[in-house]
Amino acid sequence: MNQQLRTVRTDYYHNHDAPAANSVKPAAAVAIVCNNRVLLVRRHDNGKWTLPGGTLEMTESMPQCAVREIKEETSIDVEIIDLLGTYTDPDIRIAYSDGEVRREFTIVYLATTTSTEVRIDSESSEYRWFTISALAEADVAQSQRKRLNDLIRYLETGEKRYA
Repeated sequence: MNQQLRTVRTDYYHNHDAPAANSVKPAAAVAIVCNNRVLLVRRHDNGKWTLPGGTLEMTESMPQCAVREIKEETSIDVEIIDLLGTYTDPDIRIAYSDGEVRREFTIVYLATTTSTEVRIDSESSEYRWFTISALAEADVAQSQRKRLNDLIRYLETGEKRYA
């Protein structure tokens, strides 16, 4: 049996039936805007579109984490240009099939790139450059919807989110 076991992910957004969190891992996500389009990747573990990103390693800062994760997940280089917001709601949880239940703790950055040639890693099944207006149609988890709405508001008004 050479098939690799896949982790399954279930997202809970203010759900009273959500399991209690047993983990918190700081993470960075990046809204990459290029030519008025935003890069999203479709996750293998839940089939939803998401901003690319991942968890912090012990030897790096949050901006370094963001740049590294983007390079690993999409093969592109980005330049962080701003902080879009902080997302630390304890009622947003992610349950993994291995028993971990992680509470939300993500810093979302805004970045640009000159490279639109994406090569995704094994965490994603596909990628797409969405127009700003098409972001509302993307099939995303509710926590991601909040981040995308905040991105749209930021692009329109410059307002950031700290929650």
